[in-house]
Amino acid sequence: QFQLVESGGGRVQPGGSLRLSCTFSGFTLDYYLIAWFRQAPGKEREWVSCISSTSGSITYADSVKGRFTISRYNDVKTGYLHLSELQPEDTGVYYCAIKQTNIPCTYYAGERYSVKYDYWGQGTQVIVSS
Repeated sequence: QFQLVESGGGRVQPGGSLRLSCTFSGFTLDYYLIAWFRQAPGKEREWVSCISSTSGSITYADSVKGRFTISRYNDVKTGYLHLSELQPEDTGVYYCAIKQTNIPCTYYAGERYSVKYDYWGQGTQVIVSS
C-alpha cells in the first residue's frame, strides 16, 4: 500500500530550526522529483522548494532562499527540508509531493503545478512563535 509520510514539524521560536522528512513506501519509482509546499492558516498553498531525481536540479521560492535547504536520499526513499532562521510567517502545514519524472524540477516549480504532482503526504505542522 502506498504511503507518503512527512514528519519533523513542531513549534519553535523565531530564529530556530527544524528538519522535515518525507518518506514513501509501497511503490517503486525509477525517477521522481520531490517538492515541498506549505499552507498558512487562511492562505493559499505556496510552493517552497523542489529537487530533481538525481539532485542535479534544486529550486527555492524567493521567500525561503538562503534559509531552507532541500535534499534527498534515494536509497531510503526519503527527502528532507531543513528550515533555519525561521520566522512567524513560515508558520503553516508543510506538505511533501512527488512527481514521476526525470526532468529538472524547475519545470514543476510553482503553485500552478501542484495539480501535476502524483502523490501527496498528509502534512506536518510548523509553528514559529515566541
